[in-house]
Amino acid sequence: MPAPGQDQVSGLRLVGHKGADLIAPGNTVESFHAAVEAGVDTIELDVLWLRDAHLPLAQRAPLVVAHDWHDAERRTPLALTEVLDAFMEPPLDRVEIDIDIKLPGREEEIVEALRERDLVERAMISTMELYSLGRVLELEPRLWRGWTYPKVTRDWTSKRWAKGPLLVALMAMRQRLPGLAAEKLPKLGVESMWVYHPLISRRLTRITELAGVELIAWTVDDLPRMRRLVEAGVNGICSNDPRLFAQLP
Repeated sequence: MPAPGQDQVSGLRLVGHKGADLIAPGNTVESFHAAVEAGVDTIELDVLWLRDAHLPLAQRAPLVVAHDWHDAERRTPLALTEVLDAFMEPPLDRVEIDIDIKLPGREEEIVEALRERDLVERAMISTMELYSLGRVLELEPRLWRGWTYPKVTRDWTSKRWAKGPLLVALMAMRQRLPGLAAEKLPKLGVESMWVYHPLISRRLTRITELAGVELIAWTVDDLPRMRRLVEAGVNGICSNDPRLFAQLP
């Protein structure tokens, strides 16, 4: 990926989360097509494997495109190889791909699948797993890497009792994040940083700018919030509803 994929009008990277999850169920080819129709330049998709980690590698199920095990178990997810094949055909052949690695340990398979289809230059890896970031760099230095922050294991925003403590934690994290980014980004050597949108501040956008790192806000489904993030200086926005991108300045 020689340069960030950016919309020619807004100057932003416009990312469809799981494709366009609020238009069609996410992590499906139908959702990816809907995202392209809505005007994204990048599609984020999630990769993991099913509950078979105790099995020898040769017996494991293929890598699948799903947000988590619950998502994978309530439907029949596509194999990563099937999805990457779809990105070689119109209309998906004109957008970039962000593979969000949910579980560490099978990075070689992901990199090899991209190489087999000559997709390395059109793809990036984003993940909360620092091990995966390092392993991908060893395997394929040409592949862009993005550090996703913070590392979360469940959706606390859906729990009413957690809203108060969560707000306090987010405020503290927002204050600490610019310093953490200034420390970590040079060591990680990543090309992008994907940050949960309430944690983004002008201080953080300045730090990432100085580091030469693309700052992408996730996951934003509110137009006024998108506009504030643009004013703060983010380089990209990831949304479940990419139709909103058409209303950005």
